Amino acid sequence: MISLTKSAARYVSKLSNKLRRQLDMLSSRKDFSGSQGRTLHFLLAQTGDIFQKDIEEEYSIRPSTASEMLKQMEEKGLIRREAVPYDNRLKKIVLTDKALIYRRQVVEDLTRLEETLTRGIPAEEMEVFFRVIERMMDNLAE
Repeated sequence: MISLTKSAARYVSKLSNKLRRQLDMLSSRKDFSGSQGRTLHFLLAQTGDIFQKDIEEEYSIRPSTASEMLKQMEEKGLIRREAVPYDNRLKKIVLTDKALIYRRQVVEDLTRLEETLTRGIPAEEMEVFFRVIERMMDNLAE
C-alpha cells in the first residue's frame, strides 16, 4: 500500500512547485519568466543548431507549450527563428543580441539556485538522486 505521507509523486510535485516559484522570483524576472530564463540558459550553453524539438526534449514539455513559450520569447526580442537551407520546414532558434546581454545574469541566477538547492548534499548522494530520478522518468516513459 502507498503511504499517503511518503509518496514519491507527492514529494517530486512539491519540489517542482518550489523550484518553479524560485525560478519566477529570480532577479531577471523583470524581462522574462523563469521558464524563459531556463530556456535561455539552455540555448546559451549550446554550440550547434537548436530546434523546438530540442527544447521539448530537454524540459519534457509538449510541442504546444514549447511553441507558445518560444513565441513569447520571440515577441520579447530574445530569439528569432530562421529556416535552415536543408529543410524549409525546420526553423532553428537563434539568440538575439538582446538575449546575449542577459547571459551573465541568467547563468548567475541559475548557478545560485543550484547551489542553494544542493547545499549540504554530498556528491555521492547527488549521484544516487540522479540515478533514481532517471529511473523514475524512464518508468513514466514506458
